[in-house]
Amino acid sequence: MMNKDILAGKWALVTGASSGLGVDFARILASRGTNLVLVARREEKLKSVKDTLVEAYRVDVRVIPFDLAGNGAAAGLYEEINSRGLDIDVLINNAGFGLYGPFLDGDLSSEQDMINLNVEALMSLTKLFLRDMQERGSGYVLQVASNGAYQPTPGYAVYSATKSFVLSFGEALNYELKDSPVSVTVVSPGPTTTEFHQVSGQGRDNLYLRLLTMESGRVAEIGINAMLKGKPSVVPGRLNAALAWISQRVPRRLAAAAAGWTMGI
Repeated sequence: MMNKDILAGKWALVTGASSGLGVDFARILASRGTNLVLVARREEKLKSVKDTLVEAYRVDVRVIPFDLAGNGAAAGLYEEINSRGLDIDVLINNAGFGLYGPFLDGDLSSEQDMINLNVEALMSLTKLFLRDMQERGSGYVLQVASNGAYQPTPGYAVYSATKSFVLSFGEALNYELKDSPVSVTVVSPGPTTTEFHQVSGQGRDNLYLRLLTMESGRVAEIGINAMLKGKPSVVPGRLNAALAWISQRVPRRLAAAAAGWTMGI
């Protein structure tokens, strides 16, 4: 059971907070009495989330419409939050998106934006806020990866590679900080009830998705529990975790072929 007081009165920054996992991370934190800074591009949706959380949990919620895919965007967001006098105690790096389809058919500009958001912005936000947490002597970072981080994934070649970075980066930081008052945890969801597959262009007409999809609220809860325990990483769902384990123990060529088959490539 989660301690109901450990995060009360603290400030959490949740990126990608206008829908899906971001909303559920925010809701769970608000239920613990955590104040929130919600960041995403869609201002109206952010305001709607804010209104719901303030009414239900009476916490302080600040909304910052922001596109983290731009060059130097992370530093801009960091400066904006500092200008408001807010100390971030929990960082949830949830913002990200995927693009589905053969690599040669993809749009280069969109793929560059994906790398900027999924990798560069996540790394930069972690650096900026984690240093402050270390100086204050407490803090948590939760990085959102994907089960695609555990194997090459045809159809999601670039996206899967970005999430492999997130997994490796987060687990390395967890070890570096093992004797520190701060920690970094990676949650790697499988298919989840969010807008991800619609945005990526894959849709949901896929046996793999139908079998493995989890509710985003449950995924968010598992991620936050793992974060508070200081775990290096977690894959929500027993079947998802088993598949991630297997994919690391078979030849990579076979892992890529199996992923390509499930993705319809």
